[in-house]
Amino acid sequence: MFAQVPDPAWDPLDKAFAALRAKDYDVAIHHFQQASSLAPARADIRKNLAYTLLKTGETEAAREQFGEAARIDPADFHVALEYAFLCYEARDEAPARKAEARRIFQRVLDTAPDAEARATAAQAFKNVDEPLRDGIARWQQALAASKPTFSAHYELAQLAEQRDELDLAAANYRAAFQLLPERKSVLLELARAEKARGNADGAMAALMAASRGGEPRASELAREQLPARYPYVYEFRKALELDPTNSTLRKELGYLLLSMSEKENAGSADAMKEFQQVVDTQPDDYMATAQLGLLLLADKRDEAAMPLLKRVLARGDPAAANRVRMALHMPLVLEERSGPESALDPRLLAERSYNAGFMKDALRYYNQAHEANPVDSSVVLKLGWTNNMLHNDLDALRWFKVAKQSSDPAVAAEATKAYKNLRPGLQRIRTTVWIYPLYSSRWSDLFGYGQAKAEVRVGKLPFRPYLSVRMVGDVRRTTADGPIVQSLSESAFVVAGGIATRQWHGAMGWFEAGRAVVYLNGKQWTDIRGGITYSRTTGASLAAEHGGMFFETTADSVFISHFGNDLINYSQNKLGYTNVFGGLKTQVFWGGNLTFDVQGQYWANFTETGPGFRFHPPGLPQSVTVTLNANRGVYLRNDGNPRRPNFNDFRAGVWYAFTK
Repeated sequence: MFAQVPDPAWDPLDKAFAALRAKDYDVAIHHFQQASSLAPARADIRKNLAYTLLKTGETEAAREQFGEAARIDPADFHVALEYAFLCYEARDEAPARKAEARRIFQRVLDTAPDAEARATAAQAFKNVDEPLRDGIARWQQALAASKPTFSAHYELAQLAEQRDELDLAAANYRAAFQLLPERKSVLLELARAEKARGNADGAMAALMAASRGGEPRASELAREQLPARYPYVYEFRKALELDPTNSTLRKELGYLLLSMSEKENAGSADAMKEFQQVVDTQPDDYMATAQLGLLLLADKRDEAAMPLLKRVLARGDPAAANRVRMALHMPLVLEERSGPESALDPRLLAERSYNAGFMKDALRYYNQAHEANPVDSSVVLKLGWTNNMLHNDLDALRWFKVAKQSSDPAVAAEATKAYKNLRPGLQRIRTTVWIYPLYSSRWSDLFGYGQAKAEVRVGKLPFRPYLSVRMVGDVRRTTADGPIVQSLSESAFVVAGGIATRQWHGAMGWFEAGRAVVYLNGKQWTDIRGGITYSRTTGASLAAEHGGMFFETTADSVFISHFGNDLINYSQNKLGYTNVFGGLKTQVFWGGNLTFDVQGQYWANFTETGPGFRFHPPGLPQSVTVTLNANRGVYLRNDGNPRRPNFNDFRAGVWYAFTK
């Protein structure tokens, strides 16, 4: 009944603030990052991490943390302003960042209760908006008065995106790309603008066009943003409407149509049209020429097919020429070589596919190369990277694990680094243990509460299944006063399985079902419980670097089948001051608690208030805290209450938790 929500972030936070006092910023950053992963819904951790990153010059990383803090706590307008200024100064995705900064300045100006924050936002908004407005007008006049140029359209698009004029931005990004289609990076910006204005098909088309052919960096960035599934035919066609000269994109569509026609046992006329357009615009693309010739040959159009096939045999690269020879039942010709590779070597084909961005083909060829030479660790490493690019992260992790045992130091080092970077995100099981012994003078008894819980992360699902063992017990077991002898606790272990949602703004839902066993006599019952929990601390918590006022609130609404299918609600609140004396941190506070239930049972309806003191004992693990408080309480319902309506209670409790 007196258990509190565990604070798994306590230990890393204490270490982080200790490192800050010693000005060891790298260590502080490491521990703040640990704390934020353990308590992702706490804005104060993100804020402290952001300010520490600024001290080390990591402005981009600081910006991201300020952004997370602002999303968790939208009412913290000072954090919002910090984030907005860093967005405005950003170099990466500059137009989108500057647009976000402008929106934040506008929001703070419109909603902040703090006059100083509104004044800062007003000046910042003016400084941002007026140059954008004037710049848009100048470029529109320039385009109206002279021949359109790439620079004019591109600059206008950038300014329009920053000012959230997204239709204007998308139209001018598109116009700029049409004037200079070699600049595939413009397609990434077009995709961003289309996504912002809600045009999912337009964004997909731009990303597909950027991902196939052209600038390698733009292709890589575009592939990272594409969905894991393979694109549909209509998405290829929309991308080709945007980028009709993209032969790589058109060839891939041709192969897709060919594959579909083979599965459906239908003709390949659509695929033939695509390959014909590639050959017409890129006559030296001998692989496309060979494919077109073979399709014409299969369609019994020998007169059209043979000139194409003969051109490939005479001028094509060995891989394309050998493909034609195989179709015509001619002897294959191996490429002369000084090393172990040939034109038909699967490793060489894999490298070509990998470099061209055809990851599925690369994976197939690398698997063939591994079968041919299982001891080649460089191929094993490439299998890791290829699976990683295809988002097959479990397979990638397996190959990296093998490759890091390589006798080649360079391969082993690269694989080890990749394995360490990939593994944390795939760690599926996390174990949390907490215990809370508590003495209560009201009952003259020592209570014990605890839980060990193993959670399983399942992809990106919004909830986590878990297994749990709870312990609830006390020393006296029954009351000695009053006309009715009552149990003071269940005196039981509860073994259960359940699910818990991810935390959202400090709130979390959970549900579990299991079996309770009384450790005194073996009595058992089915135990079903679940509910919603919420916690939030404002100001200087016990883990804070500096002292100051704080307010802490926790609220729980819990259904427990063993208590007559009752829904019990708790609200525990503390207002006080945190003191820091060297390495000793203490808190003095005034607490106010409220408990009530649905069924109106007297023991579950009371309120209490009183002073308290909390501290961390020196020399013990950092997550250990001791809380002392004295309360004056009153029952809100007295039907069936064998005691006085008022009570006094002195409590002393020790909290300890850890997570692995």
